[in-house]
Amino acid sequence: MKNNILYALLLLFFGSIPCACVKDKLDIKPDKTQIVPTTLTDFQALLDNTVTVFGSNYIGAAEIASGEYALSYTDFQTLSYLPEINSYTWQKDIWQGTAAVIEWDSNYKSVFYANVVLDGLNKVAVNYSNQSDYTNIKGQALFQRANALYSVAQQFVKVYDSSTASKDLGIPLRLNSDLNEKSVRSNVEETYQQILTDLNEALSLLPTTSVSKYRPNKCSAYAEMARIYLAMGDYDQAFKNADASLKLYANLLDYNSLNPNPTTSYPIPDLNNEVILRYGMSSYQSFSRTIGKIDPLLYQSYHANDLRKTMFFYVNSDGSVGFRGSYRKSSVPFSGLATDEQYLIRAEGFARKGMTNEAMADLNTLLTARFKTGTFIPLTATGSDDALLQILAERKKELLFRGVRWTDLKRLNKESRFAATLTRSLNGTIYTLPPNDNRYVFPIPDYVIAATGMQQNPR
Repeated sequence: MKNNILYALLLLFFGSIPCACVKDKLDIKPDKTQIVPTTLTDFQALLDNTVTVFGSNYIGAAEIASGEYALSYTDFQTLSYLPEINSYTWQKDIWQGTAAVIEWDSNYKSVFYANVVLDGLNKVAVNYSNQSDYTNIKGQALFQRANALYSVAQQFVKVYDSSTASKDLGIPLRLNSDLNEKSVRSNVEETYQQILTDLNEALSLLPTTSVSKYRPNKCSAYAEMARIYLAMGDYDQAFKNADASLKLYANLLDYNSLNPNPTTSYPIPDLNNEVILRYGMSSYQSFSRTIGKIDPLLYQSYHANDLRKTMFFYVNSDGSVGFRGSYRKSSVPFSGLATDEQYLIRAEGFARKGMTNEAMADLNTLLTARFKTGTFIPLTATGSDDALLQILAERKKELLFRGVRWTDLKRLNKESRFAATLTRSLNGTIYTLPPNDNRYVFPIPDYVIAATGMQQNPR
């Protein structure tokens, strides 16, 4: 089965490949040791594979490119993986002939396994005794497929623009496990509509609570839709879904309860009170706290009584600052769903509606859980625009290394007042990424283009 699955995944990434070697592979007969998932228990086991399939959003290249940290030239020279080097300096071809691109391959691997479950469920007889498990498993599979497709969309398509979405190049929408079906590109409108269709159906099927923070539930679905609508610039729908998520689960982690020891490697607990759904991120060498250095101005922007300044950061022996605030309690950044992000999305929605008091109330609720007890003075705003500026500033500080900054840059670059030019310097060479540049859309790997004939993104 391992050989067949491996080859199945190669077909998935490349599309149909009409050659003798394919026929030879497909002619291999299964033996008695091969296991084909057929039962609800089998399907749940597939979905519970959070180690190699469903436990990560593979968006590491986007995190590298998002400008949330800087490398010294000496540390930059230690990098050996071309996509990491090229992402850091915003090259037009970041993959540069790489034979396997995790941001593409692993996300579509998740899509494939979700489709295996969904196709298999069509062959299961549903009755009173298994109805609950059946609907739950189907909801999980739809959620995971939507999440993986969204991870691809964040990196390989333009930011959603309703005026051009039906013309802009989208991603292949693999909606079944038939590996002989050739991959073709949709448009951006179709891409996002499929993702939202999956999530809406998942919402109708998932339970209100789940047995583990590794499994999605209704709160997860609302939170994911809030994140996606925010990326699309549909702030009304982002607000509605964040509000719905928070009505189901609104707990915040009081940072006063954490160990403030500055030498603790990772002071924030895994699966803590804020986590809605646990995901990690594809990790890279430059994410190390001793290599990737936080901008001193960003570090200084945290108030002395703001416990994030202690919990998020590690001061290296040379005085530079590295990040240690992962909600996974490890060097792997957390890219899952958590209530702090939902408070910020709802606050931004309030601000964009002109509801200043409500926006600041949400922001202050979050910050109260971040400051030393008794020291926080609630923030005020002169109006909704001022509130929005404060919320976006706190969003940047709160969601550091969460895998959302790249998408934030893409959506906010559409508003001239928030558009930003990213800059990095290495050994006297200045690299820049202007707003709305084509490099905000990563090229599809060349081996995929060669095998499928799909149109490449403009460079």
